[in-house]
Amino acid sequence: MNLNLHLTFDFIGIVTADLGRSLAFYRSLGIAIPEGLDDAPHVEVVLPGGLKLAWDPVSTIESFSPGFSLPSGVGRIGFACSAGSPTDVDAAYSALVERDPAAAHTAPWDAPWGQRYATVRDPDGNTVDIYAPLPASPDSERPPV
Repeated sequence: MNLNLHLTFDFIGIVTADLGRSLAFYRSLGIAIPEGLDDAPHVEVVLPGGLKLAWDPVSTIESFSPGFSLPSGVGRIGFACSAGSPTDVDAAYSALVERDPAAAHTAPWDAPWGQRYATVRDPDGNTVDIYAPLPASPDSERPPV
């Protein structure tokens, strides 16, 4: 149902229990986040293509929403990053987990939809998938990605 609203989806916000740790995690994914913002009340960057990605510590949300508590559990929000190759998926997963063992979730594997796939968790438990197309194999048929 289109309400004829003239809106543009251009912002994703992450509420975090540990801003510094969250920023470090997303920097390790290659997102250009300026240093020195670990104690800021709000951090926002513009990604290639114009989408904004932002972080707010729980204290910022509590300032205008008294009684707020950070949701827990998996599946609250999911992100994905494309990699240049299946080897890059493996390397990214290894580097992220070596840097923060708690980030480990699903080790790299060949998904039936034709991608090398892995999943890590950010410091707040949000999942970040890392994927790349698998090379075509002459003896296998895979559905299009």
